Amino acid sequence: MKYVIGIDVGTSSLSGILVNERGEVLTSASESYRIITIKSGYNEQDPVDWYNAFCKVAKELISYAPDISRNIEGISFAGQMHSLVRLDDEGNAIGNAILWNDTRTKQECERITKEIDVIKITKNKAVEGFTLPKILWLQEHDFESWKKTKTILLPKDYMVYRLTGNKVMDKSDASGTLIYDFKHECWSEEILNHFDLDLGIMPKIVNSTDFVGHMDALLCRKLGLLTIPKVFAGAGDNSAAALGAGIFKKGDALLSIGTSGVILAFEDDIDVDYKGELHYFHHSIERSYYSMGVTLSAGHSLSWFKNNFAKSISFTDLMNEISEVPIGSSGLLFTPYLNGERTPHTDATIRGSFIGVSAEHNLKTFTRAVVEGITFSLKESYDIMFENGIELERIVSTGGGARSVEWLQIQADILGVEIKTLQSAEGPTMGAAMIAALGLRWFESAKECGKSFISYGESYVPSPSNHKKYNELYKIYKQIYSNTKDINMQLKEYRK
Repeated sequence: MKYVIGIDVGTSSLSGILVNERGEVLTSASESYRIITIKSGYNEQDPVDWYNAFCKVAKELISYAPDISRNIEGISFAGQMHSLVRLDDEGNAIGNAILWNDTRTKQECERITKEIDVIKITKNKAVEGFTLPKILWLQEHDFESWKKTKTILLPKDYMVYRLTGNKVMDKSDASGTLIYDFKHECWSEEILNHFDLDLGIMPKIVNSTDFVGHMDALLCRKLGLLTIPKVFAGAGDNSAAALGAGIFKKGDALLSIGTSGVILAFEDDIDVDYKGELHYFHHSIERSYYSMGVTLSAGHSLSWFKNNFAKSISFTDLMNEISEVPIGSSGLLFTPYLNGERTPHTDATIRGSFIGVSAEHNLKTFTRAVVEGITFSLKESYDIMFENGIELERIVSTGGGARSVEWLQIQADILGVEIKTLQSAEGPTMGAAMIAALGLRWFESAKECGKSFISYGESYVPSPSNHKKYNELYKIYKQIYSNTKDINMQLKEYRK
């Protein structure tokens, strides 16, 4: 039997799965690591922590059965997008990586928007999470450190480099840097020249399924491998998750609720122009793309609420109780802006709100309000897709939002689209494993690979009456941002 390993370099942990050529997940493993927050809005990680976590996870996967160590043929990665990793001239990481959810770059985003038509070139507007604003921040605030930079990479590309010694970046991750010429599928010389950046610091752009080198022989021995697997470029986590969920055609979408929340729709036209209202990135499938909206604090809003107000209650019990609460949480609305917002508001200053609090509300009503608010926020992104001609036929729901029957039905009722689940909750790791399988030519196409690797679970159909009620509530929800924006700006100076 032949095997591949799929790895996801996530925000809170590195996860991996071992998959055989029939698409069966034999085992999984994960290793958590820290987020370094030196002050509000600053989120960093040490890239070496990712590598150490990979070694632990890979060892565990390889030791699953005696024949594994001599039959692993390929490995590939998914990874958190946008997060900036810098290498010096010896290939060592310089300082910490600045993460995708770091919001220190508001001024740099304003400068980019003022000085260059970045949307025309990249199809994306300048937002705090992207890579280019982080580079400009370093040039302004830590130039001595920046001068040492010889290569920039993203997290999964750092892992590829540590395994192979080669510096590459696939198109799905490259299209999220704000330095990528989308139409010509290359680094934008106009952007690089405007901001005095040398093309030489940029890695080679490749396709997700491209073979990019063999795993280092010494590392293979360290991990217990008796063969030297091929390494394939991989993809950004959302692109990999879409592949692993079978998002292969128009009308398909992925709803992923993790720390952040993402709704993305398959696209097949390189010339689509959302004018920056939505992100537009390359899919891990060649000549395919996806539009995407992001809620920065999706699952994070629920975990924040539980950890602060229901620490002694399990997530399962907390979610089970929301079925006892009527639609609209008895007149309570929540906006999930704990760390600012990405889509559709692109506002690092806005913060969350509970609106309509009264003495009748309790833990159950607050919990349901949080869940409904997260889903309303994701609906704002879907509305932009719909207004631009995207009509979804099905949405595959993954992540924390797919672990609760109550929440899955709320998703269907708010969005008005059938929600499907996956039997396997592997997410980006499954996409990474499929990329390795496709790179090895085990299958002729992503669709063929999906037939073996992807199994769907339950479906949730929207209730027409519930959808109608939610549409009325949604009209009220959409008023909260404009009516609290100025208040949050005034409160900014009181934040630590």
